Formats: sequence, structure tokens, C-alpha cells
Amino acid sequence: MTPTNSAEQALDEALALVSRAPEGGAGDSSGNAGRGAGGGTGAHRATGWQRARDTATRAGSGVRPRTHRVPLAAALGEVLAAPLDALTDLPSFDTSAMDGWAVAGPGPWSVRAGGGVLAGSERPEPLTDGEAVRIATGARIPADATAVIRSEHCREAGTQLFADRPVLTGQDIRPRGQECRSGDLLLPAGSLVTPAVLGLAAAAGYDELTTRPRPRVEILVLGDELLTGGLPHEGLVRDALSPMLGPWIDRLGAEVIGTRRIGDDPAGAAALLEAVTTSTADVLVTTGGTAGGPVDHVHPVLHRAGAELLVDGVAVRPGHPMLLARIGSGTPEEHAVRHVVGLPGNPLAAVSGLLTLAEPLLRALAGRRRRPRYTAPVQGDVPGHPYDTRLVPVLLSDEHAVPLRYHGPAMLRGVAAADALAVVPPKGARSGQELEILDLPWASGGCFT
Repeated sequence: MTPTNSAEQALDEALALVSRAPEGGAGDSSGNAGRGAGGGTGAHRATGWQRARDTATRAGSGVRPRTHRVPLAAALGEVLAAPLDALTDLPSFDTSAMDGWAVAGPGPWSVRAGGGVLAGSERPEPLTDGEAVRIATGARIPADATAVIRSEHCREAGTQLFADRPVLTGQDIRPRGQECRSGDLLLPAGSLVTPAVLGLAAAAGYDELTTRPRPRVEILVLGDELLTGGLPHEGLVRDALSPMLGPWIDRLGAEVIGTRRIGDDPAGAAALLEAVTTSTADVLVTTGGTAGGPVDHVHPVLHRAGAELLVDGVAVRPGHPMLLARIGSGTPEEHAVRHVVGLPGNPLAAVSGLLTLAEPLLRALAGRRRRPRYTAPVQGDVPGHPYDTRLVPVLLSDEHAVPLRYHGPAMLRGVAAADALAVVPPKGARSGQELEILDLPWASGGCFT
């Protein structure tokens, strides 16, 4: 452990001892569901990390889904809102599985004069017993043909065709309906539309699909200290979150409809209130302003907006001041449900919030299944927080998850080189211990997994 990391861990431990209520021990996973956003800004018991993720999933699953019908190409990455049923038999006629010869009866066979049978050509003339005709892969099988012989398994001699090996009835013929019959269920509702699903839908005769649209997300970057260009100077720092959050959220399968920058002054608070009450987004993602400092407007604004805090602080490092709130009930008398994910302002802490709250919420809103959970043995001992879960950037080798340096709350150097984050329990992990792994979206195939 480097001296810098030792100091960071000591500071975390000290803050944990003075900021946590006595009942908030290592096993505490109590949530704040149902608590109003106007609760006190003093100490509170943070929600356990796994419970926070479960709460985000339930929040997204509880929203009445929207659906739309879109052309095939526009459905990529969305989720089927209706079953994909076969509109026809596949294949819809007997086809050749190989380039070669369609033959009827036992050989040798007389070669039919003229051209062969090509894919897409009209219905070919039937074969008579003892006759052969050249055929292309995907072409319609002539009536009364009994087999297809691959080109490499036969030879021509004048007008005769001879097989080099025994010919079995039906070989290399794809019979009508081999893959499915009209009306068969190809994929159930809730299936992710991947490139392969687009191909299947096209093969089955679809031009459009009924899907659940991507959740709409608006990003609100809070703070007066952020520069959009040039070198940091005189107490100002570069805005690292705006370039990162949009593409990251896009890879989670959502649609980013805009990014706003909002100041820390009263005008900024008013702009934040206007955003959370009038935005057309399904989810607002804010950065900074969640810790209850003198210019942290998120909690007061959510209170004025009538929001319900579902998660107000999570027992995870980095990122413990994150929050999840709901505005509206979704009833006809009220506006549609809108969620707010409040991320801490430090970059790696914001990443922690994305993976803890935003990802499960967005997956559920999109109708996607949870990612399968898996573990990997960690290489080397990993220090832990006394009470909280830690999320540590790791590289994944064939055998281990290898922790990376530069994992302080304000650092991105570690996660930029990482494949995933390892979930380290309170008090740490020993070398070889199996830890849950959270894949980063670019390492796990983005929204098509």
C-alpha cells in the first residue's frame, strides 16, 4: 500500500467513526425507502450496497413500460415488448444446404442439359428418376429430388455423374420448416434485440418490431469550479464527468437527451429545480451536491420538488453520498414517474454511483434482465473499509482479478485501465478470495450483453 493510499484509508476510517450512528455497524443494510427528501442533513444510516442495487432495480421495474413499433435497425439494443413469433416456415421451401448436385434415385445419374438451379430462381422443373442437375447453396430443391451431393464428393464423366461415397436420402437438403413452423415462438417478450435477433426477425419476415424504447437520460453537471477546456488553474479543475457520463450511459443502453451545467449559486438551485420538475427525461443524473455541504442544493431541491428518497447514502467507498429519488407516482392524475440519480462529484465516486444505482435502474426501465453475477479470485490482499463495501478497479487475467493502483475517489487513472471493479467486503479480502466482479460496459460488450 502506498503512503497516499494509507492516508486515504485512515481518513475514511476516521470519517466513518464520527459520521455513523452507533447502530450503523458492518452488517447494517437498512434503507431509507419512503423517507422524504427533506430529512435532516445530519448523520444517517447508509443503505447496504447490495440492498441499494436491489432498490434501484425495483424502482425501475415498478414503472409502467412504454412501447413503440420501429423499423428493425432502430430496434437494436432495445427489448422486445411482444413475443417474436414465426410469420412463416423457415425455410419456407426445401433448399440446398451446399453447392453441388440435386439427384433423384440411385446413381449414376444423367446430367440435365442447360443451366443449373440458382438461389432466387423460379421453381425448377422436377427431376426424373436417375437425373441430376447442378444446384447452388440456398436454391430451391427440384420436386422429386432425393438428395444433394456436394461438388467435392462426386465427379462428372461425359453426361454422367458418379458419387465418390454413399448417398443418403435427404442429405444436404434443408427441408421446409426445419428451423421453425409458422406461429412458433422464436423469442419471448423481454429478449434483448441483438444483431443476431435482427437477423432472425428479418429471416422470419419482420420489417418492424414492437420494443421498449431506451430510457431517456438527462445529465446535470453541478459546480462552479469546473473548466470545460485548458489546464486546471487557480482552484478550478477540469470537468472530467461530462466527457465520461454521456458515452458511459449510452453503453448502458439508455439515450442521453442532453447535458446541462448548473452553478452553485441561487440561480443554479432554481435551474436545478426547474430541471427536475420539467425535464422530459425518464432519469436525471446529477453530479456533485449530494453531501450536504453549504452549496449542495440537491437535497433541498428534491424536497421542494416533492421527491421521495429511495436511497440516501450507500455503505460503499468511494461514492457513499450517492442517492436515488422518485418524483411522481405514475397515476393518471400525476405526471409520469421520473427518477433522479445523484452521483458524487469526485470522478471515481461517480463511477461507483453509476454501477451501484444507475445501471440497475436503467436496466430495469429498459426491461432488461439483471446481469449474471460472477466472481473471480483476487490476486494479493486487498484492504477494506471498517464498515463499508469497497469497489476497486481490477484487471482480469485468465486466473485472477488484479487490483490496480490510483483508486482514490477523485482518481480515474485506475478505472481507465481496468476491465471491471471488484466488490471488496468490509474489512478487506485475502489473496485468492473470490470477489464479485462488476464488468465495465466496454469490457463486456456494451448494451448487447
